[in-house]
Amino acid sequence: MLVSVAVRPLFEFDNSFVRDLRGLYEPWRAAPAPAPRLLVLNEELATELGADADALRAPDGVAVLVGNATAYGASPVAQAYAGHQFGRFSPRLGDGRALLLGEVLDVLGRRRDLHLKGSGPTPFARTGDGKAAVGPMLREYVIGEAMHSLGIRTTRALAVVATGEQIARDAMLPGAVLTRVAASHLRVGTFEYAADHGDPTLVRRLADHAIVRHYPHAVEAENQYLAFFEGVVDAQASLVARWMLVGFIHGVMNTDNMTISGETIDFGPCAFMDAFDSATVFSSIDHRGRYAYGNQPQIAHWNLARLAETLLPLFDVGTEAAIAAATDVLESFTARYHGYWGDGMRAKLGLGDAQRGDGELIDDLLALLHAQKVDFTLFFRALSSSILGEAAPARSLFVERSAFDAWAVRWRELLSCQTRGPQTIAAAMDHVNPVYTPRNHRVEEALAAATDGDLGPFRRLLGVLAEPFNERLGLEPYVAPAPPSFGPYRTFCGT
Repeated sequence: MLVSVAVRPLFEFDNSFVRDLRGLYEPWRAAPAPAPRLLVLNEELATELGADADALRAPDGVAVLVGNATAYGASPVAQAYAGHQFGRFSPRLGDGRALLLGEVLDVLGRRRDLHLKGSGPTPFARTGDGKAAVGPMLREYVIGEAMHSLGIRTTRALAVVATGEQIARDAMLPGAVLTRVAASHLRVGTFEYAADHGDPTLVRRLADHAIVRHYPHAVEAENQYLAFFEGVVDAQASLVARWMLVGFIHGVMNTDNMTISGETIDFGPCAFMDAFDSATVFSSIDHRGRYAYGNQPQIAHWNLARLAETLLPLFDVGTEAAIAAATDVLESFTARYHGYWGDGMRAKLGLGDAQRGDGELIDDLLALLHAQKVDFTLFFRALSSSILGEAAPARSLFVERSAFDAWAVRWRELLSCQTRGPQTIAAAMDHVNPVYTPRNHRVEEALAAATDGDLGPFRRLLGVLAEPFNERLGLEPYVAPAPPSFGPYRTFCGT
């Protein structure tokens, strides 16, 4: 039975989404968990939120984190949204197994959503049971923390709590609830729902809410809604470029999985690429490669076009003028993306500012990595040693080493234009090229052990990924790509 916690508040809530956006949620409560047990708590994030980690570990705190109790000041709702899923529009999706508890003002005054995932069916659940298993919830935790440590904007997990029940998937699995923290859970799909559900004021109210929350500078613009759209376009161009620079593949870039804030959200079928190949797909349901690694920028552009369609009535009183204005901003995505991508690739190669020939050098390198099936992460991390006179770490990754040698001659010619010394360049490269990423076989190993009750491998993996750029002795098993015995890797949505 659900109760309200009357002790000292765990969080300071201020619930603007519920106040501002009636029509985009259903008040709801979580399904009771019979025997909740805290598996992992993100103490760093708890501190950011102004929460007492000891209080969260206590029975009352765990009850809130699993949904058995409602924290003081919370206003739990299931959010409504629509979405284009693999290109097909679904007018009613929503939080089928999740609840927004409310918004917390953190220690820096930033507004953060506190959100449960796997907390039972809601009015948006359709035929699902609304539950989640330990493995997928811990996957979201570890990948979110890895992305955060890599400097990529992301939602993060505050906690994972085992529910004490078994849930039916391909097999019976232990259940769990994730507590997720986000700048907000507003999505492109939220705007699609608002535009599709009859209330002509709802899109405007939603846009006004999003502007105040995420793009307050837009209020000063001549056309605040166009400036808001431009802000989202730029945030997504930056985000996707950062994904690409570390070999991250989201796996399910539906419009309901694209945030307005520019944070990465939903880590179900995601994975990190080993050998470089733009066509890499891991998701078991992406049969045609719609969300392959190399397609992610184009899909982001497509999703943003769907957002623009919902905002057209706000851009201008004339339809043609509104379309023209939206198109100008939308088409800037490509240049913005390539700007962020180019800056990032030059940093990875130690090249600094743009110069003649660097684009061709980058393109030829990626073609070479693909042709020789070179590991993306290993190559870029090893490359800094070449500047210091040790070419073997990078060169040894190639079957045809002469091909690397020919490329490296051109690379060194561009490096020679810099005034920085070799040590400085190498250190800068190591600052952006990680040693450790969530290697897929290590993630699966940790999740399998955790599902069987052993959290040791999961905690060790978290510790490794917390410092992705700092090479440490004894962690060599976390550097190597998957052995051939791991086989073709497939990921699943986790539902």
